[in-house]
Formats: sequence, structure tokens, C-alpha cells
Amino acid sequence: MSHLTEAQIRHCRQKLEARRRELLAEIRSELQRSEEESYVELAGRVHDEAEEAVADLLADMNLGFIARQIEELREVEAALARIEGGEYGVCTDCGGEIEPGRLEVQPAAVRCIECQAAWERTHATAGQHSL
Repeated sequence: MSHLTEAQIRHCRQKLEARRRELLAEIRSELQRSEEESYVELAGRVHDEAEEAVADLLADMNLGFIARQIEELREVEAALARIEGGEYGVCTDCGGEIEPGRLEVQPAAVRCIECQAAWERTHATAGQHSL
């Protein structure tokens, strides 16, 4: 059972749904842009190895941006599923409450602030960051 009020949950759901719409639009737009200016076009315009390296970098950056957006979309959708399942606002690590202030700032958070800090210390070397 969530410690959050119905109003707090409704507010977070609205924020999550709005972010989901934004992410979908950003991903769609970026994929469209990628199709219009494909790597082949970029590489075809280059004249030397240095320019080809820049084209490779731009293509990689584009793919990285899309990957990050998709990962955030998954986190948002998982948070919406937790709301539906009545598990929203519960820390996945300790089972304690995630403070409403944390959820206001990061509605897709899965950990309380203490568990998140411990997780980040443990996983800092892996270069991974989770909500």
C-alpha cells in the first residue's frame, strides 16, 4: 500500500504521462531526422579520414541520444506500471517509502534517497546510473 495520497499519485501520473509523450515525440523526431540525414549521406560528403571520423562520431552520438531516450521511456513506463500495481513510491531495495519530494523531482524513481546513494556508490565504476 502506498503512503502517497491519491492527489500525489495523480500528480505524479500526470507528470509521467506528459514525459512519456515528450520522449515519444523526441524519439520519433530524432529517428525521422536520422532517416533524412543518414550516416551514408554524412560519410558520402566527407573528403578525408578526419572528416569521416567526425561523421562516425556524429552517427554514434545520435544513436547514443536515442538509446538514452528509450531507456528513460522504459523507466517512465515502469513507473506508470507501479502506479497501476499499487507499488508506486516504494523503494525496490529496502521496501521503505520514497519521499514525496523525491518523486516530485524524479517521478520515475525506484529507490529512496539512501538506497539510491548506496546504489550509485556501488555502481559508479560501471558508469551506469539508474533512478
